[in-house]
Parts: sequence; C-alpha cells; structure tokens
Amino acid sequence: MTSKLKLLVATSVFSVSALGVTPALAADLGTDAGTSITNNVSVAFNVGGTSQIAETDSDTFVVDRKVNLVVAEANSANTIVAPGATQQAVTYTVSNQTNDTIDVLLTSEQLASEDFDATGTITYYLDDGDTVGVFDANDTLITSIDNLAEDETVTVHAVANIPTGVVTGDLADIVLIGQAADSTTGVAFADNTGDVDDPTLVQNVFADTAGTGSADGAADGYHSDTDTYEVAAADISVFKSSRVVSDPLGSANPKAIPGAVIEYCISVANGAGSASATGVTITDTLPADIGGNGITFVDGSILVDATAVINAGPPQTQTCTGGVAGGTFADPTVSGTLSDVTAGTNRAMIFRVTVD
Repeated sequence: MTSKLKLLVATSVFSVSALGVTPALAADLGTDAGTSITNNVSVAFNVGGTSQIAETDSDTFVVDRKVNLVVAEANSANTIVAPGATQQAVTYTVSNQTNDTIDVLLTSEQLASEDFDATGTITYYLDDGDTVGVFDANDTLITSIDNLAEDETVTVHAVANIPTGVVTGDLADIVLIGQAADSTTGVAFADNTGDVDDPTLVQNVFADTAGTGSADGAADGYHSDTDTYEVAAADISVFKSSRVVSDPLGSANPKAIPGAVIEYCISVANGAGSASATGVTITDTLPADIGGNGITFVDGSILVDATAVINAGPPQTQTCTGGVAGGTFADPTVSGTLSDVTAGTNRAMIFRVTVD
C-alpha cells in the first residue's frame, strides 16, 4: 500500500449534471443527509373521572451523512503506451455511495516500486466526449468532480506523458485518489465519527473502505485505485544490402563495372513480441559524385513493401522480393514509406542505380 496524498485542490466550477452525466439509479442509499425526522407524542389522562387536555411533545433529529466514496480502475487491463508518447490516459470510475450529493477532490501519486515515472503534470478529465470510456479531445479538463449525486458514477481519465528510453514491459503505476467534500463549500468533510451525537447537526460518518492508495485501511473520506501504464516498444533493426543485377558485358556473374546496374535493398525488421511500427519512412541519400563519377539513380525503380529473407551468415546477406511501385527521388535522396511493420515481420524498399 502507498501513503495517502492528503492534498486539497481547488474545486471545479463544472457541474456533473450540466455535463450530461446521467445518475445511475441503483442501490438505495437511505434517507438523505440533512432530512429532519420528527416524532410527535400525545398523553391522554383523566382526573376524577374527567378527561383532561392531552399533553404533547415532539422530538426532532437530522439524518447524518454516511460518507462513502469509491474509486476503481475502469478495467483490469494495463494501458499500453509507446516510449515518448504524450497525453496518455489511465481510466477510473468514481462512484458516490454517500446519502448526499458531494464534491470529489482529485489528486494522484506514483508508486516508488514502478519501473519508470510518467512525466509532466498529471491532469484529470471527465469522460464526456465523443466515445464513452475513451479519452478524446472533447473530454472536459477538471480539478475535481462537482456535485456528484447520490449513487452516481462517472468516468475520469488521469493523463500524463511517457518518457523516452523506456523499453517493452516497463510499468508505471498511477494512483488516483478521491476525497469526499461538501458540495456547497468544496471543503473536505471533517470526521465526526468519534464526536457526541448532535441531533441538530448533520455529522459525517466515514464509511469508505481501504483503497489502493490508503495507508492504514481505516475509513477516512478518501478512496483510491491504481491503473498501470505498460510500455510496448517496437524492436526495429535495419539492414541495407546491394547486389549487381547486370553489367554491360552481359557476364553470367556480373560485376560492378561502369554501366552495371546495382540494386539496393533496405529492410526494416521488427522483433517478436514488440509493438507495431507505424509511419515507417526510409530516407537514403546517394553519395556525391567523385570527380564527376559515381552512381546514377534509375528512374521508376523504387519498390516499397517488399519482403526480405535474411541469412544471418557470416557474412549476413538478404534476398529481397516483391514490392509495389512507390517512393520518390529528389536528387540525391531516395525515400519511401512502408506499411505497418508488425511484430516478427519485415518490410523493405528496393531501388536501382547504375555505375557511372
């Protein structure tokens, strides 16, 4: 368990009801806090056989507040992220099991046992955008949940950045901590559990259970849970090779003499169990002429999404086949974009030049 982060933050002006979150009517949480309950009594009696005016009295007490806040990870799966990714969200539900409308103050902490720390300020968003349960651009930035009704549950995203340099399998835990607060003042509830009962006041009785971020397991007006970033990086390797396709002498075993055609193959491989590599762009700069001599690009020779069969060697070699026309040549640069390179596969770009 981690220590509680008892930090009060400014309350938000956002109203949950105004943001279109509909209360889920489920469990009966009992009589609303602040409800006055009055009992009247009447005592009738006679004196000397004659009925007298009845004596009456009444007793009134107000219903106290049973404070019970529940924060839970929205699903059991880790959130998969890439090294250097920004605005990555871990997602929680926040439920009000109190017999009153409350505010929920939001803070968070990162666990010391994790492989890395997320970077940047952790921010919070109410899930009220385009896709339910998914962080998107139209979700609302908040610092607290305002006016969370009895038995109402909302979804909250905690958003941070992922550092570069992390590797596949690295984990980072984010603990989202909610603290129950007065919906009128935005001030966290005081604990009146040990106080003498005052029938004229709404007193607070903490009934929450220990959350992931709770240090002592006692009811304290806080509740928390942990969601985890899990890094899935691409394991990319690049291999460039060349072969002589033909020479002007028509040799059975052509050589790289002036006039010969040379085929280059640049393969991009992704290791097994890695994240898919997307937006893979190859840029190859041809060497400058040496005294007016060198190589000349063969127009229309670029093929992308070819397949390479690699022989580990030694020496390491590869055979490249297939591919579709694509790419561009802007002297002296050959470039092309490959389709996604999934785990355990490779894709390649092929092009040809002639020897001057």
